[in-house]
Amino acid sequence: MTEQAPSPWPARRDGLLFREPTEADVEVLLQFRNDPGVNHFMVRTHVDPDQLRSEVMAIPDSPTDFSCVVERDGEVVGMGFLDVVDGAGQPGHPTGTDGLIGYVVRPGHEGVGIATATARALLEAAFGVLGLRRVTAAANLDNHASVRVLEKAGMRRERHEVQALWHHELGWLDEVGYALLAEEWVEVPVP
Repeated sequence: MTEQAPSPWPARRDGLLFREPTEADVEVLLQFRNDPGVNHFMVRTHVDPDQLRSEVMAIPDSPTDFSCVVERDGEVVGMGFLDVVDGAGQPGHPTGTDGLIGYVVRPGHEGVGIATATARALLEAAFGVLGLRRVTAAANLDNHASVRVLEKAGMRRERHEVQALWHHELGWLDEVGYALLAEEWVEVPVP
């Protein structure tokens, strides 16, 4: 990607609105992003308010960060992360061809399909709008809900790393990696 790609947002899917974040979203995002329950399986377990504000406000102008706020009925219920990255290879390989996705759901809104819809919206943005060739995601193996989300979104398990992540309460945990190529992606119709 040599020039600024078009934003894939706003988009609608499964009764949700996916849009670029605004200054008004920062306080809500901070509330649940620093929630201990939300952070249980996250590597970055606390976010400084000023740093989060800076990161969120930089998204609309970033050539590589296509993260979005997830809204249902006017309420922020999650956030999706989509970073455009370079694939591995020898010097001179194409750049900006791959994506890395993730998501976080606001407490009280889990278990109703928001994370799966977000993962699908991120894949749609990556392949359908940004034209990426490959998208990856990672999860703690013990985070069964996130593993289910990635599988329901159509991604395939590609790796299992034994004792790859340190957890301050649980010790060394296994991590699983999921991936999908553009030619494997099947667009799920938006209801």
